[in-house]
Amino acid sequence: MRVAMLGPFRLCAADGRTVEVGGPRVRTLLARLALDAGHAVPAETLIDDLWGAHQPGGALNALQSLVSRARRVTEIAQSGSAGYSLVLGRDEVDVHRFDRLVAAGRERSRADDLAAAATTLREALALWRGAALVDFTDSPFAPPHIARLDETRLAALEDRIDADLRLGGHEELIAELDGLCARHPLRERLTALRLRALHAAGRRADALAAYEEHRAGLAEQLGVDPAPELSALHTTLLRGDPRPAPVTNPSRSASQHTGLPARLSSFVGRESEIAQVADVLARSRLVTLFGPGGAGKTRLATESAAAITDRRVWFVELAPVRDGSDLAAAALAALGIRETRVLEAPHTHGTARLADVLGGEPAVLVLDNCEHLIDAAAGFVHELLGRCPELRVLATSREPLALTGEQLLPVGPLALPGEDTDPAESAAVRLFTDRARSASPGFALTERTAAHVVEVCRRLDGIPLAIELAAARLRSMSLPQIADRLDDRFRLLTGGNRTSMPRHRTLRAVVEWSWDLLTGPERLLAGRMAVFTGAVRAESITAVCGDAQLPAEDVFYVLSSLVEKSLVAVVESEQGTRYRMLETVRAYCRQRSETEPERVRAAHLAHFLAFAEEAEPGLYGRHQIDWMDRLDADHDNLLAALHWSIESGDADSGLRLGAALAWYWSMSSLDRDVEARFAAVAALPGPASPQARSVVELGSAVAGAGIAGSSGSAPPQRPPATPTR
Repeated sequence: MRVAMLGPFRLCAADGRTVEVGGPRVRTLLARLALDAGHAVPAETLIDDLWGAHQPGGALNALQSLVSRARRVTEIAQSGSAGYSLVLGRDEVDVHRFDRLVAAGRERSRADDLAAAATTLREALALWRGAALVDFTDSPFAPPHIARLDETRLAALEDRIDADLRLGGHEELIAELDGLCARHPLRERLTALRLRALHAAGRRADALAAYEEHRAGLAEQLGVDPAPELSALHTTLLRGDPRPAPVTNPSRSASQHTGLPARLSSFVGRESEIAQVADVLARSRLVTLFGPGGAGKTRLATESAAAITDRRVWFVELAPVRDGSDLAAAALAALGIRETRVLEAPHTHGTARLADVLGGEPAVLVLDNCEHLIDAAAGFVHELLGRCPELRVLATSREPLALTGEQLLPVGPLALPGEDTDPAESAAVRLFTDRARSASPGFALTERTAAHVVEVCRRLDGIPLAIELAAARLRSMSLPQIADRLDDRFRLLTGGNRTSMPRHRTLRAVVEWSWDLLTGPERLLAGRMAVFTGAVRAESITAVCGDAQLPAEDVFYVLSSLVEKSLVAVVESEQGTRYRMLETVRAYCRQRSETEPERVRAAHLAHFLAFAEEAEPGLYGRHQIDWMDRLDADHDNLLAALHWSIESGDADSGLRLGAALAWYWSMSSLDRDVEARFAAVAALPGPASPQARSVVELGSAVAGAGIAGSSGSAPPQRPPATPTR
């Protein structure tokens, strides 16, 4: 069975006989499945691609009915909940056969096997019987595929003409190129091929006139000059050079990498991720490295791009761009092309110009720092990928572009040393040590320095930029002095690379860049979440942070936005999904909180007091271990709530919380922090429940005597129903 879509839709049997397909909707389903031949397409995707916004009632049943009708003429497999697939080899679909032949032709051209390249490309172009997907232009899925195929066809035609021209077939090509340039007057590669053909035929004056015609058209329609490569070809024609250098594509030059930032330091800590980026980029046309500020996304992107050898690589820094309409101009500038501002739709003209420059050659465009222009960047990338079938985009951002087909690679903090592992094996410690040696040549990781290095790396959450800024402080401070001053990290961690973007010179600037991109509700929630310590449940965040200004029903969705923007991390554990802020982000949000901290801390205390009192009866029943695990997961926040009760002098809440946790603490290993707070809450003056006070006073005495946690002793009267742990 074969499927043809490069022209009117046709389904053919193995003997070449056309198979009748009943109904336009069934043909549309088969066409959509053929575009992913051999791969399952989810039912939800099929429904969206077939009906778009006009889905019928019972869309899934309607889809299943179409599948049933389509199975009368060809084989369609169902892959459980994954969806449906057309049981067909990819080479049996003309679209995929075309793509394969074009790729093979280009490979032969690069190997200078010009005759074979031209033959293969002719075979690919002969598959076209009309416009691509002509029967499905109104279907939601078709437009991007049509744009890609049309661009690939034109680029393949240019490749074939280039091969024929290099084989000496200029006389036969002139008429064909005259017609193509008339239909595509702004296509610079076609113009270059036409100039070369005319010159080779001895028609130098006609070649110069053709260049002038093209230059005038660009100026009138786009307000731009010809690309430097085409201008260079024009210069050789003016000089009368007998054999001007071929211009196969204006995007190709001697250098494979353009604009990549120079490497000024060693690359430490993410070596394995480079291979991961290369693997994903080989399979996907859009890869986004996303994560919090200072995590090293730019460095990972540039190191990954520098390792690419089979594609042209362009690097575009978007941080200085303030208006989304300037994205195309910024990219053109990075490619070394001057773009004259067009008053009407400058972005559209610029993107078209950029697509012409990039052409059909394999290339990677690195777009660095998309987060402040995220909507415009997403539209720009979507349009560019549709116009340039051989282009891949590697983006860095603090949030995803959220485009179909986007492959996300999270870039988080560096790995921290474990409790029983060699610190020198952790990526965070290795980075600190490397940068410390640059700041203080005599520095070494020894038994004496290791403890402080580990402390610094852990308190800075393994964030590469923060670690580098801390190591740089060794120029003027000792390691213990740096560790002692991390509570004032925003004053401490300054003095970064003077050539870096301003937002990368201090730790405060890194976090401030993310804060400035937040909406009002996002800032409100981020400031309130600073009250939490460690990872917490979404229910706790809603209970503590919701109010009339930020309704409880909105909190989860705002929280999801903070996750998307890399201000909050998702933590999966045995206790379910939890959310946490990096300590540096938490410290900044605490400073920028627009809500009275006392009110939020009081809500935090009330919430965890209610949780502790709910948990306390469960500690004596058959679900004791489950409740112990839940209390373990929230232990840091329970201690923080107890601390606030002591600081605010709330004797009733503090004593009730201490009493509710007394039995839990008696079965746990008490550290000095717990013992100190237990004693402090027992000493709180003021009105409180007498029963709670007596339980806390007894628990404080037991803790002070060192009995709790070692013998299982606890407040009397409530023996456990199951063995304690």
